[in-house]
Amino acid sequence: MRNIVDAIIEIVKSPKYELKEYSTSHNRANQMGAALEDYVKDIFAGTVGQADLNERNLIISETFSYLGNPNNPPDSMLKNGGDAIEVKKIESPNAPLILNSSYPKAKLYSDSTMISNACKNCEEWAERDMIYAVGVLNDDNLKSLALVYGIDYCAEENTYKQIKNTIKTGVESIPNVEFAETTELGRVNRIDPLGITYLRVRGMWHIENPFTVFNYIYQRNNNKDFNLMAIINTDKVKEFDNFSQIEALTEEYEGLKITDQQIKDPNNPAILRDVKLITYTI
Repeated sequence: MRNIVDAIIEIVKSPKYELKEYSTSHNRANQMGAALEDYVKDIFAGTVGQADLNERNLIISETFSYLGNPNNPPDSMLKNGGDAIEVKKIESPNAPLILNSSYPKAKLYSDSTMISNACKNCEEWAERDMIYAVGVLNDDNLKSLALVYGIDYCAEENTYKQIKNTIKTGVESIPNVEFAETTELGRVNRIDPLGITYLRVRGMWHIENPFTVFNYIYQRNNNKDFNLMAIINTDKVKEFDNFSQIEALTEEYEGLKITDQQIKDPNNPAILRDVKLITYTI
């Protein structure tokens, strides 16, 4: 089963940071967002240098159990209960991530109302670790990439659900308004005399990007063409039988480094969590 270590090895061994415009969208921002998603699929599948599209499609099908749609997280899930991956594009180095109506996720659960039926039913699963893959783009070029686990980046689900439910309850308690059942914060029906207008009340979640959140252990080298930051907590590292491969690569590639660091627990910053910080510059 492929994992985040395989993806990092692919980045190091197959440096290719000019993104293809795979998308047929006429919107430039959407095109480059789709190109980043395809690049992330390629690094996890090991198909960055695969020119034969039929062969690439076959390998990707063998790697992922689910490939998502623009309206529901995640963007992909690795086969056999592997990690879920959410890809986010930003064009300014310090810009926040826009999550729209989906709050941050430390983990992904199969009973979530925010995921599609195809995602729920792609294979038997209850929960998965979530990887956030955040790319900083400059035109067609990927300048920086962060790979971080939700459990190290986001608070537990109840933190966000409590706020959402409190707001939703408050909205629905407004008197003399006809509400309809919705997974959003609220929907008001029959606003006008003809009863033909409705109002959707939606959340718009944002979160600071990982380069900003973890700036106390890592800063990008702006003199380099590309910067990678990957953070893997030590409990997760123990699950990987291929971590020694990337350790060996540090002897071959000058820009690749692995250091032991401590990060703040997202649920209690007084607690520090041991992690491996993997960085690569070129």
